[in-house]
Amino acid sequence: MTSEEKEPKLAQAKLYVDGGARGNPGPAAGAFIICNLADSVVKKDALYFGIATNNQAEYQALIKGLAAAGRLDVKRLQVFLDSELVVRQLNGQYRVKNKELQPLHQKVKVLSDGFAAITFTHVPRALNKEADAEVNRILDKHSRK
Repeated sequence: MTSEEKEPKLAQAKLYVDGGARGNPGPAAGAFIICNLADSVVKKDALYFGIATNNQAEYQALIKGLAAAGRLDVKRLQVFLDSELVVRQLNGQYRVKNKELQPLHQKVKVLSDGFAAITFTHVPRALNKEADAEVNRILDKHSRK
């Protein structure tokens, strides 16, 4: 590869997302992990959100993950979350009644439009262990301050 050539972008990816709060509302954090189709980690991040609900943290982590996938030029994205409520809202099965979730939901929809194809799938927490562990690591770190 010459210096003028760009690194190949990731055309397809998986995005694992988790958000959580200790309290509900309470101290909240979220994490996302972007993997290639062979499940090798391409990018991950975990963030502290301050005081929020579990669902707000889940949406905020999803927004961060979608933005990161967009920067990688991902075209086809499979998103996995362990929040059944958020997945059902994004798939149009549930309305977003909570006024605080509505702008977050709208932001996810806008970011989702940037992908040629996107799916949202509910997975048990056991299949989202790495993102869950990152959330707990951040919450533990902030509870010791």
